[in-house]
Amino acid sequence: MGRCENCIIRQFNSLRAMNKEELKRVSDTKATKFLKKGEIIFGEGDKLNGVYCVRDGVSKLSKLSPNGKDQIVKLATKGAVLGQRSVITEEVANLSAIAVNDMEVCFIPKDAIVDTLNSNPNFAVEVLRHIAHDLKEADDVIVNMSQKTVKQRIAEAFIYLEENFGNDKNGYLALTLSREDIANVVGTATESAIRIISEFKKLGLINANGKKVAIADRKALGQVAKGC
Repeated sequence: MGRCENCIIRQFNSLRAMNKEELKRVSDTKATKFLKKGEIIFGEGDKLNGVYCVRDGVSKLSKLSPNGKDQIVKLATKGAVLGQRSVITEEVANLSAIAVNDMEVCFIPKDAIVDTLNSNPNFAVEVLRHIAHDLKEADDVIVNMSQKTVKQRIAEAFIYLEENFGNDKNGYLALTLSREDIANVVGTATESAIRIISEFKKLGLINANGKKVAIADRKALGQVAKGC
């Protein structure tokens, strides 16, 4: 089991502001967990007793809408810390976190986080920065939903997946999302997403094989994303 003070993952999150003594305490209290695709890390409404640092894999963070449909608000990747806001505010989780693929996460108990917040102002500032960044991303999602068409949002989603997760050896997007997940990312009905993806395929913008998608014409897909 790796030690937090030697973990390169912490360079991507607020843990980088901890000193060696604080990191040692976290290392002594953390627990490493392995999750299979589809397993729940925590659910919306859960009371969290700590945070989860993503060491490997991808998690989808989603919120259940009044009509019973999930809205995926973020894909959390290596280095992300899940549950910070809920632990700090002592409120229940306002999102669910589910493994998109096999994951490795480190669970860090609440006391180790809260005690360091109270004693290390640099850590407190880093946590606030990350929460502020999450709020900005949430604002961007709201703007996209209100000002862009579903076609634009799906085109943007495919480009985002390629830019952030790359392609596999066969040229398909390395992170495979179901059609339902794609619909939940862009905020539309699954049927609408399927129809638009089929249209993109007919236009030669993408290639599709089952759930797998490959971008065939990046320039043209980018034009769709811009609304041209």
